[in-house]
Amino acid sequence: MKKTITTKNAPSAVGAYSQAIAVNNMLFISGQLPINPGTGELCTGTIELQTRRSLENIKAILEKAGMSLNHVVKTTILLDRMADFTEVNEIYKSFFQENYPARSCFEVAALPMGAGIEIEAIAVKG
Repeated sequence: MKKTITTKNAPSAVGAYSQAIAVNNMLFISGQLPINPGTGELCTGTIELQTRRSLENIKAILEKAGMSLNHVVKTTILLDRMADFTEVNEIYKSFFQENYPARSCFEVAALPMGAGIEIEAIAVKG
């Protein structure tokens, strides 16, 4: 049975999707743009600031589901510029410890709201 996970500590969905869906011991987190959940505004700073904001949003959703970043087994990163990969990777490493999640990273033509990054995650508890 699936359960919708929603928290005010992450931005509301900007389309027809849920912040996350829990199924049994798995959590599927929708792509998180660097949106400040308090203001609803896109973080338009450096790619480092945008990456941090997207990961903080993921962390908030995990916490609402009773999980942490340690439960993340897979992430997908979408970038509007692959040239930002090194900077994104440095911030990413500061959120995850050794035994990193599996990860894919793609450059895309554009992201919603003109964001520079979007990150989605899958987590497993147990």
